[in-house]
Amino acid sequence: MLRLSWTQPEDLLPHALVAAELDGRDVSAIRARWIEAGGAATAAVSGATPTPASAELRTLARELLARIDTVPVPAELLRNEPDDLDAIFAAAPGAAASTVQSASNGRASDDLVDRVHGAWLGRAAGCLLGKPVEKIPREGIRAIAQSTGNWPLGGYFTDVGLDPAVAAAYPWNRRSRPTSLAENIDGMPEDDDLNFPLIALDLLERVGDGFSTDSQISTDDVAQSWLANLPGGRVFTAERIVYRNLLDGYEPDVAGTVGNPFRDWIGAQIRTDVYGWANPGDQHQAARLAWADGRLSHGRNGLYGGMFAAAASSAAVVADSVDDVIEAGLCVVPSNSRYAAAIRYGVELGRGDLDTEAALDAIYAEYGHLHWVHVLNNSALLAFALTRSRGDFETAITLAVTGGWDTDSTGATAGSICGALAGASALPTRWIDPLGNQLASSVPGFDRLGFDELARRTVAVATI
Repeated sequence: MLRLSWTQPEDLLPHALVAAELDGRDVSAIRARWIEAGGAATAAVSGATPTPASAELRTLARELLARIDTVPVPAELLRNEPDDLDAIFAAAPGAAASTVQSASNGRASDDLVDRVHGAWLGRAAGCLLGKPVEKIPREGIRAIAQSTGNWPLGGYFTDVGLDPAVAAAYPWNRRSRPTSLAENIDGMPEDDDLNFPLIALDLLERVGDGFSTDSQISTDDVAQSWLANLPGGRVFTAERIVYRNLLDGYEPDVAGTVGNPFRDWIGAQIRTDVYGWANPGDQHQAARLAWADGRLSHGRNGLYGGMFAAAASSAAVVADSVDDVIEAGLCVVPSNSRYAAAIRYGVELGRGDLDTEAALDAIYAEYGHLHWVHVLNNSALLAFALTRSRGDFETAITLAVTGGWDTDSTGATAGSICGALAGASALPTRWIDPLGNQLASSVPGFDRLGFDELARRTVAVATI
């Protein structure tokens, strides 16, 4: 029997309880009712449970999911973590905008193309490095790399020479093994971390100024593009819930709020780089676009992840340092939010004296209780990798993947930012040549396109 992951109500309910509790919402009575009925007390690590629940338990799960949606969020949390765009900007520092924008003045078009090209390549390489070890715990990533003579990480993962005992203890990501190990790479394989940037580029090309005006940004455009261009099997977690809700007839403005326990996960953060590349040095406009996109599926910290990534990407194609990039990202995020705190924590560790393993231990001590796809733990790791790397591409992507959790997504964002800082012409060939200047995608019109072409098309829609 087909068990679609991330959509079965009995699988969503434990995640919804955890999400509510992390927000300080009182769902104790709902949890007790669920456990009393025989429901799982612990959220699954990934996807759906192997066997379906009884009809009675599934019906109860639907009822309790709807009840959780009505439990109010504490007022203080709403003040610190608003969803409204104007309220977000009012709660964010905003001061970094003029610094990075002035750095963009006089940028030659050839330089911008090279840096956007570097961002596309970097995003792909960082994602590809992380794909085969997605979901594998940190200690497993290290054991695999050591067993194959690739520690510290200095190249794509390989199965060649891997100790069978290590392979049995830490199996590769099932979907990625055939395409993402060094001996199997033939261009950039399909991944949602690249599909969504392609969706964003297509939107900017087709909708243009109507999509990117300051006053009216339509989330409807994003929803329609998903349904038209993405197969349902290519979306996950929050995006899959929204996809289903849209098909059920919910309007885009509310589709992300119904039965969706993944609104604080990483999905919005992987979708928004292109909005930054298309608005070099204008991180507030990039963040506006990211907000319009991200709010379809995410809220509060998940939404801030998309806005941070867009603003950071806007700075990365014009700035000179990774510190400026992180500052630009933080300038659009509410200062008192948990997301801003996670970024600041990662930056502090990146600048500190702890060695890599001790710093990662500290991040795990602070955020290890969160699901491996949550935005906060992965963003703290991202900020650490970026800061510790000082903008060096290889250091950033290998640190991001060494840290575990959502390795392909965090590796992709780290690679995007540092690839933009360096430019395509300066990226190490051992990471770039295996990409073969092509990526696979189910998004219509983009399969097997070259990254150089994607860069040219991105700059063509850029506001310079």
